[in-house]
Amino acid sequence: MKIYTKTGDQGETALFGGMRVSKDHIRTTSYGTLDETNAVVGMASAASSCPEQIKSMLLQVQEELFRLGAELATPSDQKLLCDPIDQVSVTRLEKQMDQMDEKLPPLKSFILPGGTECAASLHLARTVIRRAERLLVTLNRHEPLRSEVMMYVNRLSDFFFMAARYANFLNKKEDIPWES
Repeated sequence: MKIYTKTGDQGETALFGGMRVSKDHIRTTSYGTLDETNAVVGMASAASSCPEQIKSMLLQVQEELFRLGAELATPSDQKLLCDPIDQVSVTRLEKQMDQMDEKLPPLKSFILPGGTECAASLHLARTVIRRAERLLVTLNRHEPLRSEVMMYVNRLSDFFFMAARYANFLNKKEDIPWES
């Protein structure tokens, strides 16, 4: 099977079910930004400084980002080919953040992105998922999304922040405080 189809040469792509849309449609831009987030999460996980307990959490997030992208690539009148993100995923992120937070020193100032390679990549993932969230807000105005989609993406930026701090903590690397 060839990877290229030549069907996108004129600036359009197909959603699941065959409907064609412009490659810069808010829907394709949204799930493309989720895909970008997923790639950055993969970078974080591949970093030698990424602790195993964080890698396992990141793998689950990557799988969920793929499912979320599939949902966004499926028009609302088509059957979804995978399980949608649900409240269970949102709650799991919250519990994981709480567990990490219990072990971390309290924040006394804003921190700069950085530290270990893993933490820096997770800070980058945080900024990319925030961009995805802004795009999803726009998409939601035009094509209503399930509330769990918005909740999950909102929690994910906080999760990446906590995971970045936790990666630094486990590697005995202090967060970099912002000196105003």
